[in-house]
Amino acid sequence: MKIFKILTLLLIVSVCTVQAQKKKSPVAFNPADRPKNLSDSALLDLVQKQTFRYFWDFAHPVSGLARERSNVAYDYGAEVVTTGGSGFGIMAVIVATERKWITRDTAVNFLLKMVKFLSKADAYHGVFPHWLNGSTGKTIPFSRKDDGADLVESSFLLQGLLCVRQYFDGDNPHERELRNRINWLWNDVEWDWFTRGGEEVLYWHWSPNNGWAMNFPLRGFNECLITYVLAASSERYPVPATVYHRGWAQSNFFKNGKKFYDIELPLGFDYGGPLFFSHYSFLGLNPKGLKDRYADYWQQNRNHTLINRAYCIDNPKKFKGYGENCWGLTASDTYNGYAAHSPSEDRGTITPTAALSAFPYTPEYSMQALKHFYYDLGDKLWSEYGFIDAFNETQNWYASSHLAIDQGPIIVMIENYRSGLLWKLFMSCPEIQKGLQKLGFESKPD
Repeated sequence: MKIFKILTLLLIVSVCTVQAQKKKSPVAFNPADRPKNLSDSALLDLVQKQTFRYFWDFAHPVSGLARERSNVAYDYGAEVVTTGGSGFGIMAVIVATERKWITRDTAVNFLLKMVKFLSKADAYHGVFPHWLNGSTGKTIPFSRKDDGADLVESSFLLQGLLCVRQYFDGDNPHERELRNRINWLWNDVEWDWFTRGGEEVLYWHWSPNNGWAMNFPLRGFNECLITYVLAASSERYPVPATVYHRGWAQSNFFKNGKKFYDIELPLGFDYGGPLFFSHYSFLGLNPKGLKDRYADYWQQNRNHTLINRAYCIDNPKKFKGYGENCWGLTASDTYNGYAAHSPSEDRGTITPTAALSAFPYTPEYSMQALKHFYYDLGDKLWSEYGFIDAFNETQNWYASSHLAIDQGPIIVMIENYRSGLLWKLFMSCPEIQKGLQKLGFESKPD
């Protein structure tokens, strides 16, 4: 589960001195100069476009992949790029192309550079590690034994790549090459290997040095649903439906059914856990009309969001700033490291991506939060790459950092709210439709 990775990050970040190493703008950025009195549509445009700069201006110059974060902590070094965050960034490139911030040819060339790099980068049974060296493509260990394949991070990457394959459908040499190269990467993933010899569950990690020592079976409910959908959808190395039903859907934290703030939560931990559970898998996977024997995933994600907001309004720990316009608990940097913020793990830290990536589920409430973050707190929160990662008014702490996995969903989920673009692309993949049917999903978006 992600929580174990978060604990690892907490250990890494909390013992280090964070040194800002941001890419410098030609002119110093002044958040006080941000445009005011914007229409709602213009504000969404600005937030998407400004946040996209993280994946464009700050992309690794050799690989084009997304940097893990905008600052350097511990021994990450300046070369660390992130597999999952790059998947989110790839989807942001599609948004930028559709909204004409960049030309189609420019986007294709950028993405070709990326997939050519990935085709030569370290991979294990077709699966990439969590972190790569953006110049060499060599694995950078996430922790001592996590030095090989990361199935979940690779799923986030492939979710983005499949959207690219569907979007760039032109009948010209560059777009054909881009689609072909993506198909090679997609078809090379040995999903069945990660059942650890035929167990009825997927495992998160495998390492040529440490084998299955990380020993993390993927059981729900959390952010890993996309991994099972992709694994079932594979044409070369698929897993059977039993892996989903007897692995993912079997845990003591899968089904819930209780009410919190009079809002029913079908699946997951009490109060729903951090909000990224309802974002990462659903950047491409459209939860509208998506149901299986366990849940209606639109209801799941919307109710999860509403519970998270209701908790912040209730504010039982009396943290400064919480309220109907200032809500959103998810994993992020915080004043003393990194944590998976949620109603049951609340340190007073609000993370903008939590409310903003929930735009499809709670548009009115997400817009309230966006306006508060931008107009009321913008002098402290707004930056050259969009909103900073997190803030804690009780501690008078405001992050100097941005994280790829937090910035990307803001762009993508706002776009899904506005046009459904990434949902349409991902759900148009014939393999995905077959995989969903195989797992017993019905999908009838509005």
